[in-house]
Amino acid sequence: MRIRKQVTEITLDLAGNMGLIAKRCFPNAVQVIDRFHVQQLASEALQEIRIKHRWQAIDDENQAIDQARKKKESYCPEMLTNSDTLKQLLARSRYLLYKSEHKWTVEQKERAVILFERYPDIEKAYRLSQELSWIFNTTVDKIYGFTRLAKWADKVERAGFKSFNTVSRTINIHHKKILNYFDNRSTNASAESFNAKIKAFRSQFRGVRDVNFFLFRLTKLFA
Repeated sequence: MRIRKQVTEITLDLAGNMGLIAKRCFPNAVQVIDRFHVQQLASEALQEIRIKHRWQAIDDENQAIDQARKKKESYCPEMLTNSDTLKQLLARSRYLLYKSEHKWTVEQKERAVILFERYPDIEKAYRLSQELSWIFNTTVDKIYGFTRLAKWADKVERAGFKSFNTVSRTINIHHKKILNYFDNRSTNASAESFNAKIKAFRSQFRGVRDVNFFLFRLTKLFA
């Protein structure tokens, strides 16, 4: 316990039970919610909007096919300028929405232009998601961070996206721990990376039968 009291900072995710565990085990540590968990919520909110449009496109195509069959005609889906159908456009746009614009390939840039022309709400949601990343990337002071997050929340409210409103409320509830990130810009990326290695190692053996032996092998390989 004496050694644990010497810990001054700990990073964690948005789970409430993790906060309670950290408070109990490290009573003197400042809790920092990892920025990437916050950004992940915004990315998921953006993807939710894309998926909603994709389901609508699938439904519209199914109806068009049924109508063509009733008329005994062949159905030809609309082909966009990049040779995607509308359904393909929404499916293949998934990965470009995770990236910033300067990381897009030529093909992704072409697809993004078509996507944003067809669905302005997806573009607006993409800008909101990217702005949140920009805040974490460029802000170096907690006060400026608080101001920028507040302005971002105002934009979210004006945009009217239900999923992004949920993200905004989450940030508001946990804002103190989120703002602690700007003190030392600490993340738990190393812990997440190590956790991924453990999962990959475990999956190679179809699970774990002997826990003690498994932990022994982990210490030998990764310690």
